[in-house]
Parts: sequence; structure tokens; C-alpha cells
Amino acid sequence: MRLGIRIFLVYFLFVGLTGYFVLNTVREQIRPGVRQSAEETLVDTANLLAEILHDDVKGGTLGQGRMPDLLRAYGKRQPRADIWGLPKNQVNHRIYVTDAKGIVLLDSSGEAVGQDYSRWNDVYLTLRGEYGARSTRSNPDDPESSVMHVAAPILDEGNIIGVVTVAKPNSSLQPYIDRAEQRLLYLGLGLIGLGLLVGAALSWWLARSLRRLTRYAQAVSEGERMALPHYRGGELGQLAAAVERMRTQLDGKDYVERYVHTLTHELKSPLAAIRGASELLQGPMPDEQRERFAGNIERESARMQQLIERLLNLAQVEQMQTLEQQHQVALAALVDELLVAQSARIESNGLQVRQRVPTGIQLLCEPFLMRQAIGNLLDNALDFTGPGGLLVFELERRGERVALSLYNQGEAIPDYALGRVSERFYSLPRPGSGRKSTGLGLNFVEEVMQLHGGALEVANVEDGVRVRLWLAANRLS
Repeated sequence: MRLGIRIFLVYFLFVGLTGYFVLNTVREQIRPGVRQSAEETLVDTANLLAEILHDDVKGGTLGQGRMPDLLRAYGKRQPRADIWGLPKNQVNHRIYVTDAKGIVLLDSSGEAVGQDYSRWNDVYLTLRGEYGARSTRSNPDDPESSVMHVAAPILDEGNIIGVVTVAKPNSSLQPYIDRAEQRLLYLGLGLIGLGLLVGAALSWWLARSLRRLTRYAQAVSEGERMALPHYRGGELGQLAAAVERMRTQLDGKDYVERYVHTLTHELKSPLAAIRGASELLQGPMPDEQRERFAGNIERESARMQQLIERLLNLAQVEQMQTLEQQHQVALAALVDELLVAQSARIESNGLQVRQRVPTGIQLLCEPFLMRQAIGNLLDNALDFTGPGGLLVFELERRGERVALSLYNQGEAIPDYALGRVSERFYSLPRPGSGRKSTGLGLNFVEEVMQLHGGALEVANVEDGVRVRLWLAANRLS
């Protein structure tokens, strides 16, 4: 199972369980919370009625006064109230009054007048000077039919002369409880869903970051070029930096060993030629031979210098993982500049040059490296083009790719060598002199193209060879 999925499942389990327990706990507090608020209102109402009914209870005129008519009229009222979106079209309070012995003197429902309520907790506790309240089912078989009763004493000079009770059915509070629970459920599910989305996004980001770092490590282990993933600080940034330092140290060690071995091997031949010529020059010989051996020393020294310079350039390119700076370069002007630099060789061999790269085309590249790469191609083409031959620079398009191509008229590359021409130190003898080059030019070009996300292609065509530098079309403007 992938790391991102495992992280998300753990996060999902944590958020789900936390959300469930929190929602369940809050939901369990809604019902008692609403009833507590209602009970507090009943307490105030009962105490207010106790003061209003004091004179009638004391004077024994409760049944003959206006109160029975007022309670009957109260029971018939239709408030037509809209309480936060919930309608209220009838009153729900039941009010009854007992004397000091618990006998009902007045009942707004008209059902219990004359009955003994002294054993009901609301009346019983109040007559004893305690807080009197009870909750009783109107239907013993229906748990939703419970009714809250809250009583208050009617006092006369500190003595309890009666009790007034205000009752309210819990069913009248249920719509408010249901609405609160529904809103809480929607809000809770929404928060859980949002939390899971955040968790999924976090898991995806973390897994994606680790995959990028893994791909980078795999590419490094396989010797491929790849840009170091960029992270803004944190542990991932530190891990990426540590992997890059490890790559640099390991690459540096292997690189030095490989290049020391290569340089030693390639310098053996010119050093042996120079040493042999210098030993011969120490003895007497004709001036003609002396000049020939001195020329050998000069040529071999130049060869060593060229080899060292090209190795240094190649080493610089191979150590680069990405192009740090890129600029727009006028491609036609760059080609013209290189042709002018080689004009002496072109004119001395009577070569024909056709430059077909459109003016105004801008190439996004690292200017120095691209100039070196195209210069190596031109130098290589001049070596293999006979007197009076043809060179053609042009721009080709193929789908989402473009290519700067260079055609040189001359002998085809042998089949056995066609796939190896870009190998390091592999070189074919030049037609004119039979000498080989350092074998680093096309290898350098290939490295530069890889840095630009492109490719080098060498192919035999009719009457010559065509080399293409393939690049993404979006690099041209």
C-alpha cells in the first residue's frame, strides 16, 4: 500500500472517530440543554404567578375572581409566532394552584380542581420549603409524552399558604431540539468532510514530494540528469539538500577517478611522441629532420592542449544537472557568427555554404553552451567535407519538436561507427590527413542537448551526413 494512502487512512480514522465522538457528545447535550433553559423560564413564570395570586389565595377568593376566566382565555390564544423559522400557534403551559394542604384550587385545564396533589413532587417539595419540580409522562407507555412541572410557593409573612405550578410538555420543545441536532449534524459532517479533503490534499502533497525525491535519487543512481526537487524549507527541503550533497560527493569521487584514468590513458600517446622526438633532437641530425621532429612536438603539444581544454569543457557540462541561466538568442545570428569564425577554412577549401535559418527566430538556451555545441558540429563537418563540398544550415519542424540541422557533403559514416560517433574518445580518421580528433566533440554536444531537454541525431543521407539538434518547439519564439 502506498505511503500516501496509508497516511490518508490513518488521518481518516483519526478525524472520523474524533468527529463522531465530538458530534455524539454535543448531540447528547442538546436535549438536556434545551430543557434546562425551558425549566429556568418555568421557574420565573411560577414565581411571578405566585406573587400575582397571593391576595386571592389568602382571601379564599381564587375561584370567584377573574383568574379562572383569564386562564381559560389564555388557553385559547393563538400566538402565531415565528421563532427562528419554527411556527408557534398555541400556548402549552398548564397552570394549577393548590392550598397549603395540596388540594387543587384552580386548574387551567379544568381537570384536577378538588384533587389532592400533595404527593406530587412539585407540590410536596414546595410545601416543605424545597425546590419543587417533577417530570411525568402523560401517557405511561410513551416516553415522548413527559411534562415538566415547576412549582413556586405562595408566601404570606414567611408562611406557605399555597403552591402554584406551571407545567410544559417536553413535546413542545422537540422541534427546537430536532432543528439544533440537524444543524449540528450538517455542520459536523461538513467539517469532517473538509478535514478529510485537507487530509487527502496533505497526503497527496507529501506522497508526491516523496515520489519526486525518489525519482531524483533513482535518476542519480542510474547516471541520468534530473533537476533537484525544490521544497521551501522544512524536513523535505533538508532531505533534498542532503541527497544532493551525497550525490555531489559520490559523483565527485567517481568523476575524478574516471577522468584521471581517462586523461592518463589519452596523454600517453602524445607524451611518448614528444619524448621520442626530444631524445632524437638531442643528437646530431640534418636540419630538415630537426624541423620535422620539432613540428611533431608542436603538433602533439597542441593535441594535448586541445584534449585538456575539451575535457575541461566536457567535465563542466557533465557535472551540471540543470541550466541555471537561460536567455533568448538570435539563432540565425549565432550561426552566422560561427560561419564567419570559420571563414578562412571555408574559403581555403572552396566550400559552398547555405544558411537557411530564418532571421528573427529566438532560441531559449544557455548561450555559451549552445554556441560551443553548434561550433563543435561545424568544426566536425568541416573536417569531413572535401574541397568544393556543400554545407547547409536549416531549421526543421516535426510536430512539437524543432531541429537545427547541419548537412555536410562527403562520405557516409560506416555502419559500424554510426551508433558510436557520440561516444567519448571515439573518433574516425579525417579524410585529408588520416588523423583522429580527441573524440570529445560530439559527446560534448550530446551532453549539452540533454541539459536542454533535447537530443542529438546523426544520420547518413544522400551524398553526405546530416546532424540534427532536436529541441522542444516551445523554446523558439
